[in-house]
Amino acid sequence: MDSQFKKIDSLLSEKRIKLHTFEPSNRKIWTVVGTDREYWFNPDLGFCSCPGYYFNNKCYHLEFFTLAKTKNQIELITFSDDEYESFINSLISEL
Repeated sequence: MDSQFKKIDSLLSEKRIKLHTFEPSNRKIWTVVGTDREYWFNPDLGFCSCPGYYFNNKCYHLEFFTLAKTKNQIELITFSDDEYESFINSLISEL
């Protein structure tokens, strides 16, 4: 239980859930920083590309998204649309 609390505390305090917005198109991509890589994360679809979701169809990133949002513990990052393709390629290479 103690390690689960540390994971949750780290997720919130370090703002490891990130919303990447691309301008001017306003495309949005969610990611979450895990222990060893960054994962694609979509709270609207209830999906996360982390191993916990893949193997158990459940992950703590999704479970604590609402808490992170409520506590304003989400990092907001803005990019240019010109950076979209390289961002996606980088994210895919992490998978």
